Amino acid sequence: MDRLSLPRIVVASVALLAVLMAVGWLTREDPETRPYLKILGGGFIFNYRVADVHYGFTAIVERPLPTGSIIEAAFEDPSGGPDHVVRQRVGTGTNHYALHSPPVRGVEADRPYRVAIRVLDRTEQNLLWAHELAFRSRISDAVVPDRPLTIGPGYARNPGGG
Repeated sequence: MDRLSLPRIVVASVALLAVLMAVGWLTREDPETRPYLKILGGGFIFNYRVADVHYGFTAIVERPLPTGSIIEAAFEDPSGGPDHVVRQRVGTGTNHYALHSPPVRGVEADRPYRVAIRVLDRTEQNLLWAHELAFRSRISDAVVPDRPLTIGPGYARNPGGG
């Protein structure tokens, strides 16, 4: 009965706790090393009914961002013009953000299109984080008509043709 005395149980529990805390400390992930955003996915969206092509991405906040910070995405213009810059201010209501380009044309199949993502502080003076990625479309925008095939919320046939 001497082997299971209260002092021995307390000492063994404290030793086990110390070992577990040491393992936890050594294997912990420092939040400062994580990126601000994690890109969940993205790509091109073709809506032939309304003659629209755009591309974008969805991201979640991995590391806390100060309220009012700005997520900025510069989408390469497939037709060769200047990048399309889209911005969204970070709020407290969500940690999911979706940014997409305005309608684009000139998309070629299997060609990478660059997206430069930046996170700026609320005053736009300091760059907090930057990342680049590229999206490819499996098809060209030749499948999209020049004019919408339908109009309105019910997809009524376009009287102007399509």
